[in-house]
Amino acid sequence: MLKKVAAALLLASSLPALAQAPTAPPAPAAPPKLIVAISVDQFSADLFSEYRQYYSGGLKRLTEQGVVFPRGYQSHAATETCPGHSTILTGSRPSRTGIIANSWFDLGTARADKLVYCAEDETQPGTSSDNYQASPVHLRVPTLGGRMKIANPATRVVSVAGKDRAAIMMAGPTADQVWWLGGPKGYVSYKGVAMPPLVAKINEVMAQRLAQPNPGFELPPQCTAKDFPVRAGNRTVGTGRFAREAGDYKGFRISPEQDAMTLAFAAAAIESMALGKQAQTDIISIGLSATDYVGHTYGTEGTESCIQVDRLDRELGAFFDRLDKDRLDYVVVLTADHGGHDLPERHRLNAMPMEQRVDLNLTPKALSAAIAEKTGLTGKTLILGDGPAGDLYFDKSLTTAQRARVEAATLALLRAHPQVQTVFTRAEIAATPSPSGPPESWSLLQEARASFDPQRSGDLLLLLKPRVMSIPESAVMGAVATHGSPWDTDRRVPILFWRKGLTHFEQPLGVETVDIMPTLAALIKLPVAKDQIDGRCLDLVAGAGDSCAN
Repeated sequence: MLKKVAAALLLASSLPALAQAPTAPPAPAAPPKLIVAISVDQFSADLFSEYRQYYSGGLKRLTEQGVVFPRGYQSHAATETCPGHSTILTGSRPSRTGIIANSWFDLGTARADKLVYCAEDETQPGTSSDNYQASPVHLRVPTLGGRMKIANPATRVVSVAGKDRAAIMMAGPTADQVWWLGGPKGYVSYKGVAMPPLVAKINEVMAQRLAQPNPGFELPPQCTAKDFPVRAGNRTVGTGRFAREAGDYKGFRISPEQDAMTLAFAAAAIESMALGKQAQTDIISIGLSATDYVGHTYGTEGTESCIQVDRLDRELGAFFDRLDKDRLDYVVVLTADHGGHDLPERHRLNAMPMEQRVDLNLTPKALSAAIAEKTGLTGKTLILGDGPAGDLYFDKSLTTAQRARVEAATLALLRAHPQVQTVFTRAEIAATPSPSGPPESWSLLQEARASFDPQRSGDLLLLLKPRVMSIPESAVMGAVATHGSPWDTDRRVPILFWRKGLTHFEQPLGVETVDIMPTLAALIKLPVAKDQIDGRCLDLVAGAGDSCAN
């Protein structure tokens, strides 16, 4: 079996997409045997639609044969990787999952920098924010896989991803197998988990690939117009082809090669574990992280991103063809944890002269120093934060009177700044009811409420204006672009469902990623109490009939 898996892994990324069937049979009434939940990190609705006419592989199958919601929303304000992944298979927003950001500050912890990563257990001895122990302990709600195992313990729950926070947040604490790309040596899991032969073989195959140079990828015709250099800080981007030398792990990770390896791993796991071939329904979640690494490193509108989407389409086609060959009855959902925004320097070249980078004075360190000078409370760090936007935390040692002075001074300074859209206090956010209704109609305060957790959120929430990139000029080194804003560039993502026999239709109105879990639960006849989640079931039957009816 392992020899067969190894051979398949080596061939997976080069398999051409097979021609798609022109018509589909009637939708099956029985539950699918396998759920395949795919998250493409930073695959914004804008990026999805920009290249839609060029899809020829897996994305073509999903968009032309599946059920398409092009205006999906990661509806909360904190559009980061960990919160986004926490919504996809829980049916709950970050205010319920407890995953309010990639990292937050716990001023009561003994850790010196007070910084806590979303997918760690900071109580483990000897750990730090730089050397953490991966864990799902911060996720407060069950995932779909967890609910499936409660209903039927025979259910197998597997998660494979390029990032630990993607794998962990979609898997939940009771998954059978959780693996993520941990470095040049390959895929890893939680501390103490034994490596099965399959994963050892996958890591061996990855080492073989990494040891070989990559001359780069050909430029697809649709990418030609994007092939021009853009200077950002001390870097030039926009003309890359992902060529790398032998042994260059960073080049491997920030390229289509990473997703090809993760999809090959997922296909091998499905085959070796016989997922979808037993009496019960199994589930595998797949976190494809390369699009995010490419977006941060090169931006979303150069040759690099264009090639990445083209290769993603091809790799997904090969992956689905392999599942078809095994005659699996599977349902696919594909979405993203958040969107993204291209670098200001390229936007300014392309008709958007107002695009800018955030003022260095808005970084927490500079802000804390300015407030200390204004209030006379020198000698301590008054304000903590993880960047020049998002949650800000006040020093817990401040007296009530001192805290009031710090808050008033901070609000005055921020609200007068030309790059700041608004600042909310935790009291304002906490007093706001949980939002409902179309996500495209929410106010910024409602978006903030969807990300708010009273135990983990900050004292203030700083939101920058549109077209302000939250990476300062002086910080443009590794990353040239990012996400995390409350604006639609970062909130909007595609949500695509496919199953053999489903009739294609497209619904252009806004839906939420929290709707995915109850939609899948309905397909497998798994009851989920409405008061336990924030999402709703989406009817996947075109015309008469209702896939949400039980």
